[in-house]
Amino acid sequence: MSHELGRSSPAIDIVDHLARLGARYDAAPGFPVESMSTLIESGHHRRFAPDASGGQTFADEAARCRTMAQALREVGRGDLSVGRLYEGHVNALSLLDWYGTPDQHRWLARALDRGAWLGVWATEPPRGTRLTQEEGGASLVGEKVFASGAGGLDYALVTAASEDQARRLVIVPASEKARTDLSGWRVRGMRASVSGRYVLDGMTVDPIMLLGEPGDYDRDPRFTAGAWRFCAVQLGGIEALVTEVRRAMGETAREDPVQRARFAKAVVAMRTAGFWVAEAAQRFASGHEDCLAVALLTRGIVEDAGFAVMEAAARILGTRSAFDGERADKIIRDLSLYLRQAGPDYARDQAARRLLEQNVWDESDRLW
Repeated sequence: MSHELGRSSPAIDIVDHLARLGARYDAAPGFPVESMSTLIESGHHRRFAPDASGGQTFADEAARCRTMAQALREVGRGDLSVGRLYEGHVNALSLLDWYGTPDQHRWLARALDRGAWLGVWATEPPRGTRLTQEEGGASLVGEKVFASGAGGLDYALVTAASEDQARRLVIVPASEKARTDLSGWRVRGMRASVSGRYVLDGMTVDPIMLLGEPGDYDRDPRFTAGAWRFCAVQLGGIEALVTEVRRAMGETAREDPVQRARFAKAVVAMRTAGFWVAEAAQRFASGHEDCLAVALLTRGIVEDAGFAVMEAAARILGTRSAFDGERADKIIRDLSLYLRQAGPDYARDQAARRLLEQNVWDESDRLW
């Protein structure tokens, strides 16, 4: 695929286009090929790749994270399933930027020229994933579950345990249908994320496909504080739902002070989540000492905002919010699943532990 497709195409209304395509992929689930092609045409595809791989040049890390947050929110507003896939791609590009060698950056440039999409698969099934070294070279044993984009992405960065060492990242082909099992992905929402099972048994690993050193993927603050990225996608979905409620709100509801109060609370919840996502991105960019705690708190705040807005949508729109084919229904179904990130209570507890160990106020927090 030509590199020219990676250039920005301002004529495309990303949110509206992804929303219309998303309704089709929701009705007949499958990897959203047309939606992903739209992101290539709009310039989203390689924007956050390493400079050596043809990515956009930013003035500093803060500018990069601000632009990334805007892009993730925009895609999430259009379709949360595509937002999940796009966030995985952006995560993979970041990992290649941080830990990739010059040869790997050149490999990535060629892959992106072809329009390749990447993901990150780190969820370990009971038998795990292992990297084995034998006389004939390295190979993988195991599988990945909840592997978003399985069978549709071109490559995935998978975590694999290595003997007597922390798990490490391996770049693998992700489009082999014989290794893909989507039969278990029978869900109410996020259908087009096709987060299925992918078998890695017997897959050979060339040296250039080993990314970084053992332990790099799980290294903080990048690992934990990076949660702000999926929070930004979820925020986009919340914003889309508030927009849809406003659009679909009938005159009777608009004249009802109780319903107006519900809508106002939904806007407050959405805005509050937006402030926290922006702050988490900024703290991540600066490497601030509390970036981990802020990211962990942001997860919970976005989750709370999502549930508050979904409740408001149900009460304001009534049964319309649950009708098949209604945009509000799709967003609610997608959000209800996407917000189910692992260990929300544990995340809040870890944030509290960190904040109890350090000063929770400093001069940079002054508002005036």
